[in-house]
Amino acid sequence: MSRPTYAVIDLAALRANVARVRSCAPQQRIIAVIKADAYGHGAVTVAQTIESTVEAFAVCCLEEALILREAGIQAPIVLLEGFFHPDELPIIAAQNLQITLHSSQQVELLLKNPQTTPLNIWLKIDTGMHRLGFLPQYVSAVWKLLQPAEHIAKPIRVMSHLACADERQNYYTEQQIKLFTEVTRHLAPTETSLANSAGVLAWTQAHGDWVRPGIMLYGVSPFAATVAKDEGLQPVMHLCSTLISVKQYRQGESIGYGATWRCPQNMPVGVIPVGYADGYPRHAPSGTPVLVNGRRVPLIGRVSMDMLMVDLRTQPNAKPGDPAVLWGRSLPIEEVATHSHTIGYELLTKVTPRVKRVVSG
Repeated sequence: MSRPTYAVIDLAALRANVARVRSCAPQQRIIAVIKADAYGHGAVTVAQTIESTVEAFAVCCLEEALILREAGIQAPIVLLEGFFHPDELPIIAAQNLQITLHSSQQVELLLKNPQTTPLNIWLKIDTGMHRLGFLPQYVSAVWKLLQPAEHIAKPIRVMSHLACADERQNYYTEQQIKLFTEVTRHLAPTETSLANSAGVLAWTQAHGDWVRPGIMLYGVSPFAATVAKDEGLQPVMHLCSTLISVKQYRQGESIGYGATWRCPQNMPVGVIPVGYADGYPRHAPSGTPVLVNGRRVPLIGRVSMDMLMVDLRTQPNAKPGDPAVLWGRSLPIEEVATHSHTIGYELLTKVTPRVKRVVSG
């Protein structure tokens, strides 16, 4: 490894976060959400690490599932967006994948294209997210339409998605839970799934038969007002680099593109080889914290494609080669996300392939 920018993936932290899920929902089965390459952590690595401690995985689409199957992952895998074309159905059946049904078009195609192997189905209900899923008044009719089909495995399972569970006091979540309960009460026998990470941590009445943790597996709080440690979680990704330059600049000299930041006094400025081509947010403003030698220093100027600059006035002895951390255990990604007016989910999933993943634990 030449360029000293890398992401440490802490598998011990990942296992601890799965244990945290289990402690919150001890009676439920776990569908671990590892879409988007496990939120940038490496789907195969994550799946291999926790396959024995969860009951299933969830990904976005068939292509993501096939990567796992090719790597030898045997656990059930749910396709959260279902299928897009009937040509996918034979592959889905052969690979023993589970599909989410969320539209009448999917139902029609499924019934017209029976497979030799019965398919496992999750019927999605729109309880208020208003994104995917059948509206409550149509669920019973769809359920009855699917029941006679011999190429659909029974029981048909049911899921929905919480829109505001990351706000602990938001009554909308209670409304969704109530509606989901009312609709599914008439669909026996079935199994249910409603709780995402926020639902796992804050809404026990949403736990159902299966919980679907995503962001909490990676040690990021799903709530705006807390960080991982507050929720009993451990960060899994640590984005690391080193100083590659330290120079002294005079008062009034500008730093970086656009000359948007000027030195308020004579001062040392450090350069770290991390930029938006690595996934660090270009819109992170001056003042966003970075760790150098384990101590906080502020980012200054604009983040460029391959580098960013930091104010080293509090570390006058810093030198090239000293370690830098962009986020991790001592610098919560949630804090970096807040400075950048985004969420930890986006930061994790945007870390690019040129950032080498170094697995530990």
